[in-house]
Amino acid sequence: MTDTRTQARPGRGRRFDVAVTGVGLVTPAGLGVEANVERVWSGRSTAATDPELTGLSVDFACRVPDFDAAALLGRRSAVRMDRVSHFGVVAARQAVADAGLAPDAWEGPRVGVVVGTSLGGWSTAEREHGNRLADGPEFVSPLLMVMGPVNMTAGYIAMDLKALGPNQVVSTACASGNTAIGYARALLEAGVCDIVLAGGAEAAMSPTAMASLARAGALSTRGDDPASASRPFDADRDGFVAGEGAAMLVLERVEDARARGARIRARVSGFGASADGHHASAPDPTGGGAERAVRAALADAVVDPSEVDHINAHGTSTQLNDITEAGMIRRVFGEQPAVTSTKGVVGHLLGAAGAAEAVYTVLAVERRLVPPTANLTSQDPGIGVDVVAKEARPLEIGAAVNNSFGFGGQNAVIVVTPA
Repeated sequence: MTDTRTQARPGRGRRFDVAVTGVGLVTPAGLGVEANVERVWSGRSTAATDPELTGLSVDFACRVPDFDAAALLGRRSAVRMDRVSHFGVVAARQAVADAGLAPDAWEGPRVGVVVGTSLGGWSTAEREHGNRLADGPEFVSPLLMVMGPVNMTAGYIAMDLKALGPNQVVSTACASGNTAIGYARALLEAGVCDIVLAGGAEAAMSPTAMASLARAGALSTRGDDPASASRPFDADRDGFVAGEGAAMLVLERVEDARARGARIRARVSGFGASADGHHASAPDPTGGGAERAVRAALADAVVDPSEVDHINAHGTSTQLNDITEAGMIRRVFGEQPAVTSTKGVVGHLLGAAGAAEAVYTVLAVERRLVPPTANLTSQDPGIGVDVVAKEARPLEIGAAVNNSFGFGGQNAVIVVTPA
């Protein structure tokens, strides 16, 4: 790939790269980078029967394993947060440590936080609603209003790490994580911040939320074999498997990262967003909205489609999304890029999905190794793209694209390039 990092962007001057200097992961594949690489790059699904969903028509999911919030955060802090904030704070701590930064030494007002989430502290809200119905209003916790609102994960990250700059939450459904990264990059480009912690968090697998998704026909019903249920691009796919977790990235201007001698894992070089304007939950069957977001991200990065070697697809394992997204990929990129969907392993993390997949894209670029799409045994003949399956594929990646598309027709795409 030609080095285009100093080329002009149409109407906006030169391309603006931000350095990814740290990443944190709390996912069904485990806590931290190495646990995730071991599980995701091996292509082994994390889906299993979920006791908290007993009695529902779909009673399996992808849960974060062995997560002890009290041990990780302290009991006093843990009881004041919803699980979504537990995940977000732990992932943010990991990312900051990975970046070699010390919050007690940084200039807090120059450090921003942008977190994407879809449902926020939904589980706390559902629990407290149940308490009111069962026992009366005096049994509703006063902590509900500092646990349930969607803004609180970003707020708790700021409190924990003394990140005192702009503190924002974005909610574009399953595109939230990528949207957060795009907005964080804009804060750095505008000179508002010197460091931004960006990513996504979700922990909304409550019985009510899962019952709704099941009733909508979005979830796989392969309850006799949950581990094989999430099968993006497979001819036998029948819906997604819900997951939970968080992923955070430390983003800095490249020159700042270099000046402090930081390791740069990769760069975020472009961002694009769009709306389908079509349907509340179904993708535009033409793929037009997704395509506009992809082309906007490529233009922002000054990257030609022919230069893209890898795509981490939204790849939900639903009939409509996979066929629509594959058609769009063929139209924009042809058959060259190595396509994967990591949802086959960790499930669909909803508002955290784009952030986790952004980290996986960064790691694929850094390690020159594309993870496989789990459970892809017979590719749908209508897909027509090069989907990596069965085992990880070594690949020199000049540019990679991470796609995220959400309910409401909201699309967000980032371009990742090597350090």
